[in-house]
Amino acid sequence: MSDSITVTPIGAVRGGRTEIYEDNWGDVTARIVLDPAEVEPEATIGLADYSHLEVVFVFHLAITDRRGAFHPRGDPRWPMVGVLAGRSPLRPNHLGVSRCELLSVDGLELTVRGLDALDGSPVLDVKPYISQLAPRGQVREPEWVSELMRDYY
Repeated sequence: MSDSITVTPIGAVRGGRTEIYEDNWGDVTARIVLDPAEVEPEATIGLADYSHLEVVFVFHLAITDRRGAFHPRGDPRWPMVGVLAGRSPLRPNHLGVSRCELLSVDGLELTVRGLDALDGSPVLDVKPYISQLAPRGQVREPEWVSELMRDYY
């Protein structure tokens, strides 16, 4: 599997945080500024009817990656997990997926709250959050995740 792909950002995160910090993203407000060379002005028609978005972005400040196992947040109190069983930005392709609140749409500028991406993060895609596409049934996750994520938002 050595085929590579090329992905072009459709915009960038502006504002919000400029430095990496793990917790308290809930009140962070930022803008997603879409590039008119990549999406037409009509691309956001109807988006304001949604309360939340799913945003695919690049962890652009991640300078290393992980391909094996690690302790979440580098803390040995948490169990060792494989990179695909964690949400760290230090991943093979440095891709992030986040759900956030959509506050407003002004042409190709989206104002959001709770997006855990830093200022300057390239945005690869934006989709409305649709509850019918959420997982069906009970979600299973390790008990320690609740404690780890307690202050995330």
